[in-house]
Amino acid sequence: MIMTDDDMKNRLAQAKTFTLVILRKTPRMAEEGARAIVWEHGRRNMGLQADGVMPLVFPVADETDVSGVSVFVGAPDEVRGIMDGDPGVAAGLFTYEIHPCRGFPGSALPK
Repeated sequence: MIMTDDDMKNRLAQAKTFTLVILRKTPRMAEEGARAIVWEHGRRNMGLQADGVMPLVFPVADETDVSGVSVFVGAPDEVRGIMDGDPGVAAGLFTYEIHPCRGFPGSALPK
């Protein structure tokens, strides 16, 4: 499909604000007991996704310090509070970055 300038302007006007989070591993990930904390972090993420608070969550599976990327529906200050309550963040296993972003209606992952 070829997008005209008017098509693009219309889509841009419909964009909604979201908050992107980049989760990073710390050296504390190697400490005893970290695995159990990461399990609870995952449980919490699944709950946030099921509740629609964090509709997109992507664990990263490479050798970098990036552990995951997620998109939240809330504003950055609200998301900061959610992330500060994360068991992995509270235990010092993860740090995070927050970035305001926009998304377009109809954006979805393929099944």
